[in-house]
This record gives sequence, C-alpha cells and structure tokens, in this order.
Amino acid sequence: MDDYDAVLVYDGECPYCSVAARALGKLDDVGAISWYDEAAQEFLRAQFDETPFAMFLVDRRRNRVYAGRSAAEELADRAGTPGIVGSLVRENYDRIAHVVGLASGRGRDPDDYHEIYPLTEDAAELFDELVDAAAARPEALA
Repeated sequence: MDDYDAVLVYDGECPYCSVAARALGKLDDVGAISWYDEAAQEFLRAQFDETPFAMFLVDRRRNRVYAGRSAAEELADRAGTPGIVGSLVRENYDRIAHVVGLASGRGRDPDDYHEIYPLTEDAAELFDELVDAAAARPEALA
C-alpha cells in the first residue's frame, strides 16, 4: 500500500480530467481516486453530509479538504507551478470545468465548492480507505 499524505478526488469519467491528473505522478505523496468510487462517495458524505460533484484534495497531514478552485491552486503549488499558473487555474476554474465538461460529454457542471475546509473527524476516519482505493491507481493514471 502506498502511504499518501493527500488524495485527489477527481472526475474519473472525464478523459481530460484523467489526463490532467497524470501530473500527480510527480507527487509521490498524493494519490488519486475517481469521484465515482464508493470510497470517495463515503468520504464526501462524511465530510459534507452530501456528495458534491467537484474536485477535492484531501490532506490528512494538514487536516484540510481543498475544493474546486482551492484544490486546483494547491495542486499547482505542489507540482511546482505556483504563481501565474495557480492564479490562472484559480481564476478560470469554473470556465475550464465547464468547457471540459462539454468536451467530455459529462453534461454537468461542478458544484459550488471552492473553499478550504477543516477535515471533519468522521471524514478523517475514512482517509485510509481513500488511500487504499487510490493505491490501486485508476487505469487512466497508470
């Protein structure tokens, strides 16, 4: 099992999102799991009392859940592309998500979750299950 400090929850049915998530290969301490995976759904219910459709970066070490624009910006920072790239991603997240959704045929826009949230106790208890599911590495990221 890989020992990730953080796990990215992303749209695993979107080919563009899957390709973008390949950048995680450079980040040895970040795993990735499809939003559609049952472990991700359980985690989101524990964290938010619902399953919002958005990109999330769950960071156990910092006890935070980055959502939407905040997740994209944090990933850019961790990948070593802070500053203008992180700013462009943050400021254009909704537009990028909409265009990618149209291009992939997803047919839905992400929910309006863009903050940095404290990791709830109930959700923190499910982090190892996210890691176990992420350790399998979705085929799109292999």
